[in-house]
Amino acid sequence: MAPPILSLEDVRLHHGDGILFEDLTLHVGPRDRLALIGRNGAGKTTLFRTIMGNVELDAGSRTVMPGVNIVWLEQDPDMSGHARLIDWALSGERAPPAHAIEAIAQQMGADLDRDAATASGGERRRAALARALASEPDLLLLDEPTNHLDLGAIEWLEDWLGRYSGAFIVISHDRAFLKRLTTSCIWLDRRTLRRAEIGYGGFDKWTEEVLEEDRRRLEKLDEKLRQETEWLHKGVTARRKRNQGRLRALFELRAQRAAMIGMQGTSALGLAKDEVKTKTVIDAENVTKRFGERTIIDDFSLRVQRGDRIGIVGANGAGKTTLLKLLTGELEPDAGKVNLAKTLSGIVVDQQRKLLDPRKKVRDILAEGGDWIEVRGVRKHIKGYLKDFLFDPGLSEALVGTLSGGERHRLLLAREFARESNLLVLDEPTNDLDMETLDLLQEVIADYQGTVLLVSHDRDFLDRTVTITLGLDGSGTVDVVAGGYEDWAKRRKEKTSGARKAKKASAPAKPAPTTRPAKLSYKDQRDYDRLPGEIERIEAEMSEIEAALADPELFTADPDRFAALTQRLEDKRAEKDAAEERWLAVAEKAEALG
Repeated sequence: MAPPILSLEDVRLHHGDGILFEDLTLHVGPRDRLALIGRNGAGKTTLFRTIMGNVELDAGSRTVMPGVNIVWLEQDPDMSGHARLIDWALSGERAPPAHAIEAIAQQMGADLDRDAATASGGERRRAALARALASEPDLLLLDEPTNHLDLGAIEWLEDWLGRYSGAFIVISHDRAFLKRLTTSCIWLDRRTLRRAEIGYGGFDKWTEEVLEEDRRRLEKLDEKLRQETEWLHKGVTARRKRNQGRLRALFELRAQRAAMIGMQGTSALGLAKDEVKTKTVIDAENVTKRFGERTIIDDFSLRVQRGDRIGIVGANGAGKTTLLKLLTGELEPDAGKVNLAKTLSGIVVDQQRKLLDPRKKVRDILAEGGDWIEVRGVRKHIKGYLKDFLFDPGLSEALVGTLSGGERHRLLLAREFARESNLLVLDEPTNDLDMETLDLLQEVIADYQGTVLLVSHDRDFLDRTVTITLGLDGSGTVDVVAGGYEDWAKRRKEKTSGARKAKKASAPAKPAPTTRPAKLSYKDQRDYDRLPGEIERIEAEMSEIEAALADPELFTADPDRFAALTQRLEDKRAEKDAAEERWLAVAEKAEALG
């Protein structure tokens, strides 16, 4: 067994008036793939700072093998003082060379020339990833690496980490990401760290066993201690079991909606009966939306029924926000119409948490300074409601500014879910949330009596919550699929495979040569090997252009750049078509040669 490249032994660390870590020990091997799991506020980010050597320990030791390069991808790095993203990426003594950063950025489709101050969360995240991955780390610390990334970028990162030869520790709420990549779990729980040599797929079973052992041990202690700790752990296993029942109900709803939708993509066929129409809350008919010459949404129809949970997925710039605004009436279509039920009353949970004043107390946010809160018409005490959202009841007097990012997000969810509404719009609701809060959010969405519109890149969460997925590919087409992310991914794969087969079948037959060559010519073999990578590169460039064109203000602010990008996109599409045609031709030759 290889010696550890980093060790923390018997670490003790105070935080404020309490102890954050006590007798904490961690050994990281040169090829470890560790999922770091713990509630918001448990100290996960502080543990990363400890690993980096940025924290002075009260007791214990930190040992790093000589020559080991530890790199930390922070969740929200400070880019102030830098004009462009590339300027930030190249700053500091340990910054990697420009060519290495630009190579990674190109693979991700990142534009590092963007203004650092106005860059989006996704652009900033790509810049941070490009810097971290280009630094040739031996140990990579990843703090919510998939936040603000679209599905294409997440899949690219998964592939990169799958080939990575070093060790990494990752904090992430993205269950699909963790299941694919991790081989061990470390659980930060009640001031110490537990480790199990299992991938994230076995985490729930392991933690239930640990909590059951704790329960038996607590039975031997006094009643007061049992009461003080019960609220923290009792609901975990119960919530998972309840959510299994909710998943079964969700699958039944998906089957019902699949029967109503009929042929994929036709959306509203079979929904013309009067009794069904009365349940319709949003009726979109042949909706088209363009920005300049680019069609964002093309001839889209869908009847959203009361109680539907609609997930919207696609790459950044594909038109998810545009579709969301069309469905909620915030944006008018260029063609077609969207009818909203007159009784529709919606609330929007914004991913930026702009509504929370850091100077206010939790009590002020939830109950306007009082002790009671109206939760969808039912009066509840604020401390009981805080427990429902996994807060310590004593937190009611805390200032919002002292809460972690995940706790602020959870507080916003608690406030918004208390309001009377029949339409809930969630924009990336899973960012910064821990696993238990995700389970809670799944439960609350399942119990919500109204309709849900949900934009998310969290594949596992979509699979657990939505009845219909709307998938955008950037061409204007919206695929309507009954089910979650996996159902849409399967349909996308079938659609792509079918298109390739159809393209191949439509190619004109060529007369057989009188003599069959023994192998491909040099030029054919070179194109056969080269073109798949070339097609991927072109697709990445197209995605980057489409992301820029998706900015609704671009056409007005800079029409010349909009026109240039539109023409460039058309050129890239033609280049891609030519490359695919050529590859199909040489592939047929290779197949004929056996």
